[in-house]
Amino acid sequence: MSRQHPVIAVLVGSLRKASFNRKLAHALEKIAGERAEFRYINIGDLPLYNQDMEADYPAVCEQHKAAIKACDAVLFVTPEYNRSIPGVLKNAIDVCSRPYGTNPFAGKPGAVIGTSMGAMSTALAQQHLRNVCVFIEIFLMTQPEAFVRYKEGLIADDGSVTDESVRGFLSNFVDKYLAWVQRFSA
Repeated sequence: MSRQHPVIAVLVGSLRKASFNRKLAHALEKIAGERAEFRYINIGDLPLYNQDMEADYPAVCEQHKAAIKACDAVLFVTPEYNRSIPGVLKNAIDVCSRPYGTNPFAGKPGAVIGTSMGAMSTALAQQHLRNVCVFIEIFLMTQPEAFVRYKEGLIADDGSVTDESVRGFLSNFVDKYLAWVQRFSA
């Protein structure tokens, strides 16, 4: 990383316009401020992964791979669907990490965070995602883990976190993540 501030590829595991996790990603971006540039990778336009497409990889897939490769780090912000990661997020990882030997995630520092209204928040989805990240060679920050229980109004439209204790927790998460990313700078 030869830039003054890291560029972070942000993959949000929810396609919903009013996604709680997109709000969370914007809150993290606001907390990071000038210390990092967040680039949101739109994963909703990717075709379903099929090994047959490796013979002539679709241009949209190559564009996504290039967008990830151009970033210094990765941040996954995901809900939990049926005790795991959303299919759209897993598909994006599969599409972008294939064909073998062309994985733009490899060697990048990363982190996982998520929010939902459920009592366990996104704990199981994050564990499954961590397993996937090990295989695609992302160097994940292990602490602090961040399972944010979402409640209406927690994050304002401008990305401000309205609960002081949650804001403090997320500020600590961002500080630790940016320090983690910095460890991998060249």
